[in-house]
Amino acid sequence: MRLDIVTENRLGITQEVLAVLTRHGVDVGAVEVIAHHIYIDAPSLDTTAFGRLQGDVFAVAGVRSLTQLDLLPGAWRRLQLDALLSALADPVLAIDERGAIAIYNRAFADAIGCDETSLIGRSLAEAIGDNDLARDLGRQQFRQVARDLTLRGRAYLVEARPITADAGTVRGGVLILHAASRIGERLSALQGGEAQGFAALIGESAVMRDLRARAQRVATVDAPLLIRGETGTGKELVARACHGVSHRRDAPFLALNCAALPESLAESELFGYAAGAFTGAQKGGKPGLLEMAQGGTVFLDEIGEMSLYLQAKLLRVLNDGRFRRVGGEREIRADVRIVSATHRPLEDMVRQGAFREDLYYRLNVLQLSVPALRERGEDILLLAENFVGSAAAQIGKPAPRLTPATRDALLTAPWPGNVRQLQNMVFRAVTLADEQALHPADFDLHAEQSMPDAGCWQTALDAFERDYLSRLYPLHPSSRKLAAVLGLSHTAVANKLRKYGIGG
Repeated sequence: MRLDIVTENRLGITQEVLAVLTRHGVDVGAVEVIAHHIYIDAPSLDTTAFGRLQGDVFAVAGVRSLTQLDLLPGAWRRLQLDALLSALADPVLAIDERGAIAIYNRAFADAIGCDETSLIGRSLAEAIGDNDLARDLGRQQFRQVARDLTLRGRAYLVEARPITADAGTVRGGVLILHAASRIGERLSALQGGEAQGFAALIGESAVMRDLRARAQRVATVDAPLLIRGETGTGKELVARACHGVSHRRDAPFLALNCAALPESLAESELFGYAAGAFTGAQKGGKPGLLEMAQGGTVFLDEIGEMSLYLQAKLLRVLNDGRFRRVGGEREIRADVRIVSATHRPLEDMVRQGAFREDLYYRLNVLQLSVPALRERGEDILLLAENFVGSAAAQIGKPAPRLTPATRDALLTAPWPGNVRQLQNMVFRAVTLADEQALHPADFDLHAEQSMPDAGCWQTALDAFERDYLSRLYPLHPSSRKLAAVLGLSHTAVANKLRKYGIGG
């Protein structure tokens, strides 16, 4: 039986209460005293004995009440802590100042493959097989940035926090082990939220119905997928929709824009890097997208801008599903689906030697083509209405309506920037509109009408690039210098210089 005795705050009252239990021959297993409460665990106390001793307990000066409990507060807290630790998917453990394990959750035992009923008292170094990490934690008093740790071939980032006494003395620390795949899940949620499937592909035109039907067939096939289409058509949206209905939908979807990063950064982002791989690298290394997306999908946007060196590394991943981190020696298994996208003519790039032929065929197992907005004119108003509602909700104002003149103007605009251009123009119009109706002037469509017709968009873009690069190249006469000035990858600039015959 467990008792809760409420008392006045009087010196010696606990001893007097315990003396009563001793006189009645009650064996006391545990005692907790917390703010006017004396909690007693008396395993041998039965109902009959409890009735006999009540009077003597109340005879102690200052005793106010005596009730029975199911659990003492300490036991209840331990149950809550056990439930909390068990609910955590990430391995968590506490280490005392000697480096011995004080408490841990089931996820940690699973991570190290331990079948023992208790790891308490074992040294951290012995449990994880990493003397360096255990030593560094002690030296730094558990104050360190995330560090890489491999347990049974699986990568984790270790986060440490000190446990301090009242005087600030470090008495140990708490370790949280974040699996690369768990980090990927969080990153995936930040990048694009939950997969919406094909409901996100708005449009009722024949080409969009055909795209959805074809995408639904290829989405469930676990093979590389190449998505082609002009800039702004929504290739990443299609990729996310395919992921959202695949058997990998519960795993991360992580994206990398191959044109947005220099080769070295793109390599470390995709493949990760080992400890000490380069100056300034995070101590202990860092997992890349291929590790963090385990079981899910890696989307490589603008694959045509990837360097030949990275193309060779990606080819091996596609061939045998293995890779090494930058500066690493251990091979890692990549269980991911590769979905890539491009607006570039990869076949021409293969003939020019700018893209590996073997990689092209490995990426192009399945293919989808996303139509330009000019090819699905009947979807323009449907998209515009959807974007108006989304923009109004985002900025917190009632959704304005599109006037008949605005509808006509939207239908006749060339939209060289495709759906992205329409979405951006709608957002700007809704944000700046003073009325509850959107007029053609709100979209500044006259500027669009002065542009070349949509069929000449690529020609106009090529002419601009050729002229712009021709004027810049004499000032920065190498592809690397020019890439640094433009903020583009060396490979992207080199390909463009080769395409236009500049600097050859």
